[in-house]
Amino acid sequence: MTRFVGCIDLHGGQVKQIVGKTLTSEQATKTNFVSDRPSSYYAKLYLDNNVRGTHVIKLGSGNDEAAMDALKTAPGFLQVGGGINLENCEYWLKYAAKVIVTSYLFDSEGRFQLDKLHEISDKCGKDRLVIDLSCRPLESVSSNKQWVVVMNKWQTITNLVLNLSTLEFLSNYADEFLIHAAEVEGLGHGVDKELVKKLGEWACSLETPVTMVYAGGAKSIDDLELVEQLSHGKVDLTFGSSLDLFGGKLVKFKDCCSWNSVH
Repeated sequence: MTRFVGCIDLHGGQVKQIVGKTLTSEQATKTNFVSDRPSSYYAKLYLDNNVRGTHVIKLGSGNDEAAMDALKTAPGFLQVGGGINLENCEYWLKYAAKVIVTSYLFDSEGRFQLDKLHEISDKCGKDRLVIDLSCRPLESVSSNKQWVVVMNKWQTITNLVLNLSTLEFLSNYADEFLIHAAEVEGLGHGVDKELVKKLGEWACSLETPVTMVYAGGAKSIDDLELVEQLSHGKVDLTFGSSLDLFGGKLVKFKDCCSWNSVH
């Protein structure tokens, strides 16, 4: 069944909500919300309400202290991503339930590096590794829409296409995927229905069951029901800028927790 999953996005050491595709530079970045509360406040809130799978994402440098404050507030409960690599993954796993990797799995030009995936999966353990498959739609003349994985704050297009064969292969090394729809992240215009539906289809076809979490554009508590229907309950959903925790007026945190309590 589809569940609500929390997020704590960090930028410049603060909890923020940012329009994902504007992370090209400090000047271009569009911010929807800046919290006056520390990351630990949100960590305790998610812990107290048992919102499992909640992820702490470090968007750029200067976020390590805030991330660790959140993790230490809820030891072994939260996931953490942003700059995770082979050298530091064990450090973060002292307090995190799982680590999330993206850019580490690619070279500077966006080419997937299988040897790096082997190494970090062996070191962390498959059950403690999440692969971030944030994506953008590919321009195509055909009617079959495709998505490609992006890295480096969602700015660099990689050579990894998001499809069933990719997920089947990656499920040998991790048991969870985090998928941000970068084109709609932070806009609050609604989820990418086509992507959610495809994720559900792929999840149903995988030989090895995995957890899939979708993020991007969710704007209503009804989106939980929508994602459940589109994905056959195989995809979980996170809310960002629309959530009242982050200054939003469209979705109440207590309603999300109520959904989880009966699903």
